[in-house]
Amino acid sequence: QVQLVESGGGLVQAGGSLRLSCAASGSIFSIYSMGWYRQAPGKQRELVATISSGDSTDYADSVKGRFTISRDYAKNTVNLQMNSLKPEDTAVYYCNAGMVITTSGYDDYWGQGTQVTVSS
Repeated sequence: QVQLVESGGGLVQAGGSLRLSCAASGSIFSIYSMGWYRQAPGKQRELVATISSGDSTDYADSVKGRFTISRDYAKNTVNLQMNSLKPEDTAVYYCNAGMVITTSGYDDYWGQGTQVTVSS
C-alpha cells in the first residue's frame, strides 16, 4: 500500500508565499511522476504542476512564473513553492504520484488534500 502525506497548507495574505510538501511511503520501487492538483469549491480538480522522471515539468498557465515544483527522487518527495499568491489560488491542493511501481504492480495514488487559503 502506498500513502501520500501532504503538509504545508494554510492561510496567507495575497502576495505571500507557501510551500507544500508531499512524501510517498510504502513498498515503492519507482515513481514516474509526482505533482500537485487543486480543486476550488464548485470547480473541477485541475493540474497545478507535475514533474516526471528526468525532471520534465509541466505547469498550469495560471501559475507559471509564480510556482516552482521540485522533487527528491531518493526520498520520494515532491515540493511546491508558491509565491505571489492570489485569492484565486485558494483551493484544496492534492498530491499525486503517477505510475507508482510496487510489489503489487503499478497504479496512481492521491493524497488526502491540504487547504490553501489566500486572503485579499
